[in-house]
Amino acid sequence: YILLNFEHSQKENMTILVKNKHTLQIDEFKFKCCIGKNGSTKSKKEGDKKTPKGTFEIENLYFRKDRIEKPLTLLKCISIKKSMGWCNDIRFPRKYNKLFKIEKKVKHEKLKRKDFKYDLLIPIKYNFKKPIPGLGSCIFIHLTKDYKPTAGCIALNEKDFLIMLKLIKKNSKIKIF
Repeated sequence: YILLNFEHSQKENMTILVKNKHTLQIDEFKFKCCIGKNGSTKSKKEGDKKTPKGTFEIENLYFRKDRIEKPLTLLKCISIKKSMGWCNDIRFPRKYNKLFKIEKKVKHEKLKRKDFKYDLLIPIKYNFKKPIPGLGSCIFIHLTKDYKPTAGCIALNEKDFLIMLKLIKKNSKIKIF
């Protein structure tokens, strides 16, 4: 059980490092993680089950307030609603890789899931500012219980995710090797 000094993490801009498919590191803290089933890549494509390599900004924290209390973090916290989806449909370039209100005809990741994986979730700003359909969407840091490979996201267990939230802030970046 680690009690973190919240001020410590605010001194400098912490970068989240994903050094290999099993290790996420922030400062001297190392956490077990899992990444895309097919490893990491410089040339990400929608549906390739790979995690994009590079350095990216992070988005807000989305959380299930019906299951988890609002975590201690400097990130903006947004409560997940039933209508929230993240578009992964290449047919809708203006919605692609963005949060949107779920529509039947548009393919998406539902943020309010039956399982626990998105109880805590941070979108990674990959293919984000001006998203190009087909280059990959819905790249999140989310929860895992079994460390099985993801469809391209990075996943941590809940205890480690909550520690990570205390270490990072809005301008933290994630560097994936």
